[in-house]
Amino acid sequence: MKVILFGATGMVGQGVLRECLLDPGVEAVLVVGRSPTGQSNAKLREITHSDLFDLSAIAPDLTGYDACLFCLGVSSLGMSEPDYRRITYDITLVVANTLVRLNPAMTFVYVTGQSTDSTEQGGVMWARVKGKTENDLLKLPFRAAYMFRPGGIQPLHGVRSKTGWVQAIYTGTGPLWSLLNRIAPKYVTTTEKLGRAMIRVVRNGYSKPILETDDINLVGA
Repeated sequence: MKVILFGATGMVGQGVLRECLLDPGVEAVLVVGRSPTGQSNAKLREITHSDLFDLSAIAPDLTGYDACLFCLGVSSLGMSEPDYRRITYDITLVVANTLVRLNPAMTFVYVTGQSTDSTEQGGVMWARVKGKTENDLLKLPFRAAYMFRPGGIQPLHGVRSKTGWVQAIYTGTGPLWSLLNRIAPKYVTTTEKLGRAMIRVVRNGYSKPILETDDINLVGA
């Protein structure tokens, strides 16, 4: 399996990259992003590309892949809906439309979030935008597309959030996350389970296109 990964420097992406590099069935990982990961591995190739709204310059490098694991995202905190939509929806659809043209047999896996609004009509801005993103991705003619909706995510194996105050919360609540993972699998997962689950749905498929937290934990266990 050859994988393209977007968002590899974020907390989710770090965990997914780790699992891809560890999995013997993943033979190559291409990371595309605005900044390098700082990692070195025989499987890993990186393209630093500043303008994710236009991939034409790197399109020849994006062919021949089996899957895209799309982990790029931002918090909606303090953002207007147009600004949040520009990053969350517009970039994602630019990438997806480019990849489906270059690799029509590809599987596309997108990380959204618990409580995403598939109706696109609810009162929560981020959930509406994520819902539209999911809906439009599922209309594209990929071999398969899966939407991952994790709730709380416990970072493991040295994975860290790039946002200082978020990382401080994770550091201060570490023991609580371990407890929640045991007693509330419908609401909490780990970066390890999330990464494994993404790889496994590409490899084996899944019974439905939208995976909630308990689905992620089942597949990634």
